[in-house]
Amino acid sequence: MRPEAGRGRTVLSLKGRALKYLAAREHSRLELRRKLGPHAESAEQVDAVLDELESRGFLSAQRFAESVVHRRSVRYGVGRVKAELAQHDLPDDITRAALLGLQSTELARAHAVWQRRFGEPPATPEERARQVRFLAGRGFSSDTIRRVIRGDIPGDTGA
Repeated sequence: MRPEAGRGRTVLSLKGRALKYLAAREHSRLELRRKLGPHAESAEQVDAVLDELESRGFLSAQRFAESVVHRRSVRYGVGRVKAELAQHDLPDDITRAALLGLQSTELARAHAVWQRRFGEPPATPEERARQVRFLAGRGFSSDTIRRVIRGDIPGDTGA
């Protein structure tokens, strides 16, 4: 850190600033580029720092994708998590790998979200529409929403 002229504050280097962000949580390369941009003299300077962090293993698209899936999957469906990952310009194979396990748990996750929010089947068509909109907004598939609203309980085989 070096003192900033006349202010008595310290200014982090780009690398130090990036490491500070990464210490708090995983970031995508795109996010770090956006956050570091205002503090750099050029885009090439930012890219050089990001390249070094990637080569040393501090910045990882795979870890970032897994982190997003871990944080968001409790409250959101595959569609919403996929859309969030798409905003970060990640390689397709990393996105697919991160989303692989979500599909198999979508019904259980949707049911848990629905249970916390509503807890009982809709009594009127208006209430049904409200519940459907809520789950759709959370990124759950229409098939999953239909099953949750219908009362299919995850893990219940009907036997």
